[in-house]
Amino acid sequence: MVNMLVDIRGLRVILADRPVLDGLSLEIAAGELHALLGANGSGKTTLACTVMGCAGYAPAAGEIVFDGERIEQLALHERARRGITLAWQEPARIEGLRIGEFIRTGAPAADAEAALAAVGLDPGAYLQRMLDRTLSGGERKRIELAGALALAPRFAILDEPAAGIDLLSIDEIVSVIEAIRAKGAAVLLITHEEAIAGRAQSASQLCGGRIVCRGAPREVIANYKARRCARCDGATCGYG
Repeated sequence: MVNMLVDIRGLRVILADRPVLDGLSLEIAAGELHALLGANGSGKTTLACTVMGCAGYAPAAGEIVFDGERIEQLALHERARRGITLAWQEPARIEGLRIGEFIRTGAPAADAEAALAAVGLDPGAYLQRMLDRTLSGGERKRIELAGALALAPRFAILDEPAAGIDLLSIDEIVSVIEAIRAKGAAVLLITHEEAIAGRAQSASQLCGGRIVCRGAPREVIANYKARRCARCDGATCGYG
């Protein structure tokens, strides 16, 4: 029997008097890497923020069930304690901490050196370095992924994890994602990168606040690229 760690049922989220998520349902099993594809404005980031419990994203209807427990009424920190984490598309602009301290913030006993090495950063050069404006966007993204890895989450939501990182580094990013998944975590991977989405076990296409296609990654990617969607007649699905 498959252990559905995450079970989202009929989720409806209204922002600025507009339903951004409109009856969305999605299941993700423990140990599953699930890729989510969708055009800008389809609701991908809203879904991530709603599941994480970010302020301003309370659902108007629906359920979010995590490991058998309904969590839509729990605060963000309570969800984090249960093992849910979110790595944003835009890296957090935290200043004034050493990188090693940042990685250990949520997991004091974490092996920060191993986490940095896993994302392709030399621990000797970065562990004591300050989080400041001398870091590039790509470096910050890697450091945030190292922090997510160090947390050993049970459910990791990764919003465009390859954003700002050169294409030659995609294998390193996939290695980090696999390291998280290998520990039994479910991973929701929000991405436009076919090279990353293709490594998932399953994938979904999001349009108009609902899942309109689910299946093998290559099938969903092909459907998405072809802008095939009965919900919007292909008017908004696809890249760009």
